[in-house]
Amino acid sequence: MSHAFRDLLRKVGSGTHTSESLSREEAAAATRMMLLHEATPAQIGAFMIAHRIRRPTGTELAGMLDAYEELGPRLHPIASAHPVTVMGVPYDGRSRTAPLNPLIALILATAHCPVLMHGGDRMPTKEGEPLIDYWRGLGVDWSQLSLAQVQDILDATGLGFLHLPTHFPLAQSLVLYREQIGKRPPLATMELIWSPYGGEAHLVSGFVHPPTELMFQEAIALRGISHFTSVKGLEGSSDLPRERTAIIGLGAPAISFERLHLHPRDYGFEGKNVPLDTTSKLVEAMYTVLEGQPSELMQSTLWSSGFYLWRCGSCRSLEAGIQEANRLLTEGLVLQKLRELQQVATPLQLTH
Repeated sequence: MSHAFRDLLRKVGSGTHTSESLSREEAAAATRMMLLHEATPAQIGAFMIAHRIRRPTGTELAGMLDAYEELGPRLHPIASAHPVTVMGVPYDGRSRTAPLNPLIALILATAHCPVLMHGGDRMPTKEGEPLIDYWRGLGVDWSQLSLAQVQDILDATGLGFLHLPTHFPLAQSLVLYREQIGKRPPLATMELIWSPYGGEAHLVSGFVHPPTELMFQEAIALRGISHFTSVKGLEGSSDLPRERTAIIGLGAPAISFERLHLHPRDYGFEGKNVPLDTTSKLVEAMYTVLEGQPSELMQSTLWSSGFYLWRCGSCRSLEAGIQEANRLLTEGLVLQKLRELQQVATPLQLTH
């Protein structure tokens, strides 16, 4: 048993009136002891559920990120005209709506805006379909690549994906606790603003509840992040909704933070979000988008990717971003990017 960890557990688990927030240094120490299993399973489970009930602070999230930076994987900076966009989405997947992230990432990379994604396999508590499975359907299995190979692919194509079980086994070892406590622990919140990239990054994070975004703002201010986008997206992802106003935060609170409300009807994209289907059927639908064929999934993809092309600095306006996304898709350039990615990744997958 770790007596140091027990002291931290006492602080967060003492009850409604007597529990205390951890300092940034204490949160980093607690996360480090969990990742290294210096704390016992009983201590780790108790800490996760107590922290979940009390809710983390932005300061604690910053400390947890410090520990992830110390012990986790980190890709080296690449040469690029635009900062690498790191997209944070819930690791436990989707249960209602079709994910757009792979298509958005391919469109951005085609426009020379590199993208780094991260996630795991099917995960509690939602047990939704993870992004890694859609990428497998598109012919790229990131779980079969070493960290060095992911680095090479990011260098060559502007796309990368860190797979938790493969590239960060210390963090993967804590996934079991999510199932056992039956709730997302604060680690799941922190993952949304984790950036495993060592260079200049544009951090994009989805969120559901406004208090979560406030935590993000505090954490990124403490971490000195200046290029940040928060999106009240589909099921906590960074995909823009079509049936309601998209609520977006731009910038970093410590420098300049702007609230943006995007009404899809103002741009001709109001409609139903594409419902979740089987992975194989959604991969087929993704290919029709990559072939430039009209569909509801194409409309959703244009709406989200147009915004990100503008936000990442590739286009001068949202309208121009939508037009450019449409051009890249209908001219087959995004499909060509996927073929390039497959060509680079396939030989590496066979040698890992």
